[in-house]
Amino acid sequence: MMMVMMMVGKYPVKKYYESLKDKRIQCRLCPNDCIIVDGKAGLCHTRINIEGKLYSTVYGYPCSLHIDPIEKKPLYHYYPGQKILSFGTYGCNLFCLGCQNYGITRVDASKKTEITEIDNLEYYSPEDIINVALKNNIKLIAYTYNEPTIFFEYMIDIAKLARKKDIKNVIVSNGYINPEPLKELCKYIDAANIDLKGITEEFYHEYSKTKLKPILETIKTLHKNGIWLELTNLVIHELNDNPKDIKELCDWIKNNVGTLTPLHFSRFYPYYHASDIPPTNPQKLEEAKKIALKTGIKYVYVGNLGFLDNTECSKCGAVLIERDYHDSHIKGLIKKNKCANCGTVLEGIFE
Repeated sequence: MMMVMMMVGKYPVKKYYESLKDKRIQCRLCPNDCIIVDGKAGLCHTRINIEGKLYSTVYGYPCSLHIDPIEKKPLYHYYPGQKILSFGTYGCNLFCLGCQNYGITRVDASKKTEITEIDNLEYYSPEDIINVALKNNIKLIAYTYNEPTIFFEYMIDIAKLARKKDIKNVIVSNGYINPEPLKELCKYIDAANIDLKGITEEFYHEYSKTKLKPILETIKTLHKNGIWLELTNLVIHELNDNPKDIKELCDWIKNNVGTLTPLHFSRFYPYYHASDIPPTNPQKLEEAKKIALKTGIKYVYVGNLGFLDNTECSKCGAVLIERDYHDSHIKGLIKKNKCANCGTVLEGIFE
């Protein structure tokens, strides 16, 4: 593997864009549908038009590569206790006011000078990523940290190789992707955690400068394709913590992807352009959890509070999976995905 002094890889993009007049391009990867003039990048700052051709500037250049507990994604019902190789690049296609990863999501990866000022990045081919996983005896890869949609080609190439090596592919995503590339992605992805940040178009427009409907469609599509799905809602003071909105969000989940889809309510902390918003009151998370359970959602968790929730049987309340920040322990009460105490099925994918 070679060391590089810049990140611009100029990897040619072969699909999900249209050529327009005067060397302009319309990218069709995500619902931003950017029209990009020659020499400029789209809103994600990673896809650049060079003389009427579209290129990815982040293919092969992860800016973060770590081995994490799968619970950090968060995924609580998908191979709990396992380690997962996690990586992401620069860039994002949303513009969240309180982005906690703004140090990588808001970097303009189309500008060489800015990248070289930040770091020297090492090139990892798709084969290199797979070899890292195999060397560490890891059977799970997460496309995470920033929005994996914007390094779509890199993700797909890795995911294809992973399938051949019996390695599972996981996305941690905002869900902002167009239907056609999502259809291709569904062929290779095994599990997903999608950030459902709110349930109104007004909230998405104000907080992320984007639209809600495409994200709801993504969630429904993943569910229909049999991909293991968990959802995360970041509860933000006075923006999306109204009990009415929480109830509406839970009703949508119940009616569209079912009450067996695990739901994580996460505590907000001040970041980036939302530094004036206070951290979420833990009581608000507990209130949201009660609303979700009352709605009928079987598995509801709270996060970013300094501890990890256990998984309990949805019927008798027996603790089936114990969690802490170092490890998760599947208790002897789980037998063939069932609670040994009462026989209720525990939804999820376990070893």
